[in-house]
Amino acid sequence: MERRSCGVRRMCTLTLLLVSVCPLCCRANWMWLGLTSAGVPEKLGCANPPLSPKQRDLCRKKPFLLPSIQDGARLAISECQSQFRHERWNCSTSDQPSVFGHELTSGTKETAFIYAVMAAGLVHAVTRSCSQGNMTECGCDTRLQGLGSPAEGWHWGGCSDHIQYGTWFSRKFMDSSSKNMTSSRGGHTPDTMNQHNSEAGRQAIDKTMSTDCRCHGVSGSCAVKTCWRTMAPFERVGAYLKDRYEHSIQVLDRSRKKVRKKEREHRRVPVDKYKLIHFNKSPNYCLEDRRLGVAGTRGRRCNRSSHGSDGCNLLCCGRGYNTHVVRHVERCECKFVWCCYVRCRRCESMNDMHTCK
Repeated sequence: MERRSCGVRRMCTLTLLLVSVCPLCCRANWMWLGLTSAGVPEKLGCANPPLSPKQRDLCRKKPFLLPSIQDGARLAISECQSQFRHERWNCSTSDQPSVFGHELTSGTKETAFIYAVMAAGLVHAVTRSCSQGNMTECGCDTRLQGLGSPAEGWHWGGCSDHIQYGTWFSRKFMDSSSKNMTSSRGGHTPDTMNQHNSEAGRQAIDKTMSTDCRCHGVSGSCAVKTCWRTMAPFERVGAYLKDRYEHSIQVLDRSRKKVRKKEREHRRVPVDKYKLIHFNKSPNYCLEDRRLGVAGTRGRRCNRSSHGSDGCNLLCCGRGYNTHVVRHVERCECKFVWCCYVRCRRCESMNDMHTCK
């Protein structure tokens, strides 16, 4: 009996040690759904994916939204990697539940972008599912239908994207119970910072919406137009958020015990809901740091002729680059032969490829 209780104590001690050393590995994170194959969440149900208790409870109440949650996560991760594919931090992910590793809690501009794009992806996916008629709880936004300007020959109609439902669900699913975004003392906590950036991501969907119209009339005269509101392609939302990332505002971390007076005065600035905010400066991401999950840029492909972020000088952090000759084979000069096949030649080319040292 004593030997068994000793073993239990050792197991508890080991578990606590693992949680303290690697808290991110043990934290449930819905973003992991963006790395899974299509259809996996439906098979797992609401009990098995890495969700928080609040998210799991919401999932049980609305299980039909699980595919949209996965679609939103996949859309956001893909767009993050597309927007940063030429940057030192290229939005790399791992198959761990934390997905983004240290960047999820580092309080940097990268953290801000992750929360914003994930919230936006969730709104976009849920709203799109509503507009396609895949759910009974929501559909098109009909509030404006019938209104317009008859004198100018147009009216609201069609199927406007109902972003209100998608925005509501994104807030309910992602945000903590904290309602106070800031404090009278100034500054934010990590929770309110993440909540602010998530809301900025949702607002990006609304800010990038466009008005589409269809003409009606004899012989295409466009005597009357029917107009509706539609979400922008998510690539445009990603570009919008990337611009907000570039102009992210550093604010006061109220959870820190000691903050210098000069730093406190500098960071106490009003921030509107459309801007991204962060606490800490970003690392340079040049060298690998396994402790922080930084992959570094060694081995990354660069563009020798570019002066931008993908150029070999900037991406390789001044370390130089290696040049390799790569043979590229493709089909070319294809012709249709009657009947019925296509005949092509094999064309080979030799191209230079540059990778960071």
